[in-house]
Amino acid sequence: MKITSQWLDGRCFVASNERGHSVVMDGTSPDEGLKRAPSPMELLLMGVAGCSSIDVVDIAKKQRQDVVDCIATVEAERTDSVPRVFTKIHIHFKVIGRGLQADSIGKAVQLSAEKYCSASIMLGKAAEVSHSFEIAEA
Repeated sequence: MKITSQWLDGRCFVASNERGHSVVMDGTSPDEGLKRAPSPMELLLMGVAGCSSIDVVDIAKKQRQDVVDCIATVEAERTDSVPRVFTKIHIHFKVIGRGLQADSIGKAVQLSAEKYCSASIMLGKAAEVSHSFEIAEA
């Protein structure tokens, strides 16, 4: 895996992978002016949301759960001093479907958290990572 990051201007960069997919990052603080894109730290949390959501949906579907949507909300706390690392990360899943079983969805969340989600497991080496879920009928 190889990523390149190129400076655009100010505190704004564009990162690309080997296949040419790109994402813009902007480290501008709110008091510095217009922020044009997520910060690199926000992108880390977006990656956690995506990685864990893929797991939850895939596992639930293998359990024959009729999932039609999955919304992950990630909230995090950081230290006040540099480096401003994450200290707590909480991932909440809202899994929407037809006739979903709470024990099956709970197991999917648990397997993602403990076995499959490389992003959350890696960040869990530095921060306290917790998970919760709710089910909604489609």
